[in-house]
Amino acid sequence: MNYALINGKILNGTKDMQIQEGLCILVQDHTITDIVPATADIHGYKVIDLHGHYILPGLINMHVHLAGSGKPQKKQRDNEKLVNTIMGSALTRAVAYKMVAGFANTELLSGVTTIRTVGGLGSFDTRLRDEIKAGTKTGPRILAANEGISVPGGHMAGSVAIAAADIPEALRHLDKCKEQKVDLIKLMITGGVMDAKEKGVPGELKMSPEMVKAVCEKAHADGYLVAAHVESPEGVRIALENGVDSIEHGARMDNEMITLFKERHAFLCTTLSPALPYALFDRSITNATEVEQFNGNVVFEGIIDCAKASLKNDIPVVLGNDVGCPWITQYDFWRELYYFHKYVGVSNSFALYTATSRSAELAGIGDITGSIEKGKAADMIVTAGNPLENLQTLRNLEMVIANGQIIDHPKIRKRKQVEAELDKFL
Repeated sequence: MNYALINGKILNGTKDMQIQEGLCILVQDHTITDIVPATADIHGYKVIDLHGHYILPGLINMHVHLAGSGKPQKKQRDNEKLVNTIMGSALTRAVAYKMVAGFANTELLSGVTTIRTVGGLGSFDTRLRDEIKAGTKTGPRILAANEGISVPGGHMAGSVAIAAADIPEALRHLDKCKEQKVDLIKLMITGGVMDAKEKGVPGELKMSPEMVKAVCEKAHADGYLVAAHVESPEGVRIALENGVDSIEHGARMDNEMITLFKERHAFLCTTLSPALPYALFDRSITNATEVEQFNGNVVFEGIIDCAKASLKNDIPVVLGNDVGCPWITQYDFWRELYYFHKYVGVSNSFALYTATSRSAELAGIGDITGSIEKGKAADMIVTAGNPLENLQTLRNLEMVIANGQIIDHPKIRKRKQVEAELDKFL
């Protein structure tokens, strides 16, 4: 279908974006073919009147685990045991895949038109990526890592990451990833908030520098970038010294880390959402222990410091909300932009730029999506209010356009408890 989007206020996704009016966006099939004056002849196009609403690029969530719902937990689950059960039979695998596909669709309905998955169930993510591309499933564009690589006792080992006991086993998994045609490789180098058993030690180093180096060298030779879960200064240094391309989460920065980022031309994926509940909620709400809350605050403050230092030193930053962690749902990525503005101190326009064209560029798809420009994919969202003035207008959308397909007034089932508790920090 060819259509013309008229009477919209355009925010094009570029760094210095300002509202553009009096223009018409022309779409043919899946592509923005032109942006013309409102007075241009649009005979032969179906006219879609945006009624003065705001149209901007679809959001790009750079850190997603599609297997998670974000449902709050009263106590920690044995994720390895749960995943073994889920993947243990054809029936349970089919149910799990349907669930994962549903979560991807929720991402799309919330305005996220591209996701980067960084740890999932088996090869579900690449399978779903290909089915969405073929048009047999509905969802966002997916850049998929499938299962990550951890170590025995490491972060997410046995659930959304394999537990490689040695370097040869880690390299064999890379061969498997290549067969599955993944888009990137994910490493779990340190532990996380919930892995730490003592105060002040979240992000404990789990993977040896030698394994990090061996995996990065082979991954790069195979043409893949490597993303790494890291939540401590030591972990950041080990990751960057041994070839990692993106630091997921981050930690309090020092001059050595800044130098390593620059030497590696690495980027930071800031994830404020998952640590916030453990750092700032009352423990009666999260059911966290005193140790978990203390460490949650260490990680939260470390991620904020890392993002601020990165921006100050011209280190590229993107956004992900680590969806699937407790309290972090598949429809709430807009909150990550809001936290980026509130806690890191960026402008609303910079937050939008970071989650659109900047993310597309660093994900290697800047020629495809991320901005409203001639020749780009028709990935756009429409809001009633002006997100340059208030990012909360992103939580309820008038329209989602994904690869040229229009979803008018998307509806999402939301978790009332999650909404109520998180809204206290807006």
